[in-house]
Amino acid sequence: MADFPSKVATETSSPNSQSAQQGGNSLRGLAANLTSLADVSFIRSIPALLMVAEILLGLLHWALIASAPYTLVPAYGWVMFVAVTLWILTTILFFMILFGAQRKLTAVPWPLTVMAYNGIAAVVYLSAFLANAASVRPYIGTYYYGTMAAAAFFGAVVTLAYGASAFFAYLDWKGDGGNAATSTVPV
Repeated sequence: MADFPSKVATETSSPNSQSAQQGGNSLRGLAANLTSLADVSFIRSIPALLMVAEILLGLLHWALIASAPYTLVPAYGWVMFVAVTLWILTTILFFMILFGAQRKLTAVPWPLTVMAYNGIAAVVYLSAFLANAASVRPYIGTYYYGTMAAAAFFGAVVTLAYGASAFFAYLDWKGDGGNAATSTVPV
């Protein structure tokens, strides 16, 4: 027992890092923590850019519809439901992929899940776009005609973005092997 020192230093970090955690430079520390958590390679990818386009244009789409008296035409209830629901789900999915939920939730087949989500979203948004485009006619001659026509245009663009996302998700799924059982069979 004589070999054990009487005083042991247990400090494992520098005083500067402790002051950063205690508020000395909290904004810089927060930015460093967020960038270390975020998947920077995902942000630079085509699927991420398409998701950002879906989020921004989807927001514009449902905001245009919400700014007009959309309750006069029953079809716009479906359009609003699809636009708002897919906007929320796409935003959640974007942040889940950005912050690496697929690394923590390994039981979910992420390439297949993202492909199925984007494929279903493209088909559902296509139906909403068609309902939107077919329902612009009652607004001819009113102040809201341009708003509803612009909403139909952005509905078409968002539909194309979901279709492109489904295509890239399909390529990712096929490149990943798709089925875990076929990739574990010895050749």
